[in-house]
Amino acid sequence: MEMIKPPRPCPGCRDGESFAPDLAMAFQPIVDVSLERVYAYEALVRGPNGESAQGVLSQVSAENRYAFDQKCRVAAIRGAVAAGILDDDAKLSINFLPNAVYSPIACIQLTLATATATGFPTDRLIFEFTENEQMPDPAHVANIVAAYRKMGFATALDDFGAGHAGLALLAAIQPDIIKLDMALMQGIAASSVKRTIVAHVVRMCAELGIVVIGEGVETVAELDVLRQIGVRYIQGHVFARPGFRSLAPVHWPASTAIAI
Repeated sequence: MEMIKPPRPCPGCRDGESFAPDLAMAFQPIVDVSLERVYAYEALVRGPNGESAQGVLSQVSAENRYAFDQKCRVAAIRGAVAAGILDDDAKLSINFLPNAVYSPIACIQLTLATATATGFPTDRLIFEFTENEQMPDPAHVANIVAAYRKMGFATALDDFGAGHAGLALLAAIQPDIIKLDMALMQGIAASSVKRTIVAHVVRMCAELGIVVIGEGVETVAELDVLRQIGVRYIQGHVFARPGFRSLAPVHWPASTAIAI
């Protein structure tokens, strides 16, 4: 991991405390079906009593999104450590707002300090572009990804195949991971078109050295098709719903019953 001298803290996201609403995190496993274990947990924002993400996100504005982004990063790391993520080697995937990062190096300092304070290894961090966020400046996002890679972090492009997360963005940014949009997952067992699309994406990403995650997988039929196609990493209700303030245990469907 490249050592970079910390710059002056960002005035817009110095400590995250200026985002007034309380928040907490739920954690959903991303399963490696090849090694039969949990690969990572995605941190999903919730209200302090488990309220929906929408209730929290509705309070985010242009004025407080910097502080919100920082507060989420801190809550994700602290919450995952409190829930026991240090008991194994699973990674932690944190959603972030690219438009809330004015300088990758400056805006990562509180994250690094939190990881150090909690004992969480920073090489187990994944930074995930949040759902369908419009990115008016792909070059800025590419700079964030490049800076994070130099610092030893992985990056993931969420909802690939929907909204703003398409081939043009993939070509411009080239993340370490893409997460296939759940719209491609739903009904894939009965759709030859979806199976063909996903199979070609998997082959393309293999050539590019990009990890593919199937997101929003809910049925055993979907899971079985994705495994046959070669999607190694799966996230969705077929294995576990998010655990509020806890690392949700994996439930292995009967047709794929294995132990971890």
